[in-house]
Amino acid sequence: MKGLYNLGIRLYGLSIFIAGFFNEKARKWRTGRKDIFIKLKDAIQDSDRPLAWFHCASLGEFEQGRPVIETFRKKFPSYKILLTFFSPSGYEVRKDYKEADYVFYLPLDTEPNAKRFIETVKPSIAIFIKYEFWFNYLTQLKNNNIPTFLISAKFREDQYFFKNAGRSFRKYLRYYTALFVQDENSETLLKEFRISNVILCGDTRFDRVINISHEPFPISIIEKFKNKQPLLLCGSTWEEDEKLIFPVYASLIRLGLKAKLLIVPHEVSEERIKSIISKYPTTLRYSKATENNTAPANVMVVDSIGVLSYLYRFADVAYVGGGFGKGIHNLTEAAVYGIPVLFGPNYKKFIEAEELIKRGGGFSISTENGLEAIISKLLKDPEFRKTCGEAGASYILSGKGATEKIISKLEEILGKHY
Repeated sequence: MKGLYNLGIRLYGLSIFIAGFFNEKARKWRTGRKDIFIKLKDAIQDSDRPLAWFHCASLGEFEQGRPVIETFRKKFPSYKILLTFFSPSGYEVRKDYKEADYVFYLPLDTEPNAKRFIETVKPSIAIFIKYEFWFNYLTQLKNNNIPTFLISAKFREDQYFFKNAGRSFRKYLRYYTALFVQDENSETLLKEFRISNVILCGDTRFDRVINISHEPFPISIIEKFKNKQPLLLCGSTWEEDEKLIFPVYASLIRLGLKAKLLIVPHEVSEERIKSIISKYPTTLRYSKATENNTAPANVMVVDSIGVLSYLYRFADVAYVGGGFGKGIHNLTEAAVYGIPVLFGPNYKKFIEAEELIKRGGGFSISTENGLEAIISKLLKDPEFRKTCGEAGASYILSGKGATEKIISKLEEILGKHY
């Protein structure tokens, strides 16, 4: 199985190389790793300070791990921090992140790359976030006796680790010094398979969104756009989401319901923005919004990255995209502000979605009629909307503290190694 894994990794690298001639994201993935070991060596060089290596797949995982990175920086000031990303969507946005001393792409997980990477950066500790399982890197970390952790992890029975075909990969879960998991189901599942290096701590995203909710954000343009009307904010949307959103919004306006619509698509390429504007030609671009042109507009599309989690604070109702594809995006970013959260039908792998539904703070929809009915009710009935929103915010606040638990355990565990 290890041979098949290594073959698969190399084929993946080849496919990205070829795709780079036609696809911008693949090209950034490839060019970002050019001469990566020379860049790493020149940047890090020899230092008598220990180095903590944090790795995230992309931007979402970075935001999940960010509270731990920043708290680690405060608790362990003698450490330098190396942050790596697998995807351009994470690296390109956070390559200038000031809480890390170094930010790089992670070289592809081949055996030679993993060995050379560990020899070059010499990490004293490695921390992976959520779903990052790179078996050659894990092997090298274990061989070099480097404490290795996985934080905010979630495990399910349908993952390959727990199937007969994935039995040989299960051993790699024991290579981690500790697996910090989000929920009791993950903890129970791992222990059923005799994986005991597990610690239940919760989801660090809750800490992150709570922190964001207290950070300042310029309000004049959005307040002008709202113009004292209710705001429906649709975040991280895909085309499948928008196929419902635009007809429903148009129908609500025809029925006389006054509300503004703010669209924040998952991808903000020029092609995607123009596609959205073509469906609703009067749409105003966020980057073109001024004090004078926002109030008359009914629809605005956000054509920049990194503001969605702040914009939810202006919404009265939120729709979070992805639920008509592989799965919904971050619900906690919206729910923390005490607003009802709507999402598509593919949410079964997301604890927060199930909890929000159970508590009355979230609603899953699958049709235009269903979406129109719940938006109409929420906007027409302020008390109902308030009750739903408070239920969601209460759930988010109840999950606070995962970062503190992780750091506390790291202090305890690292004390045994140094």
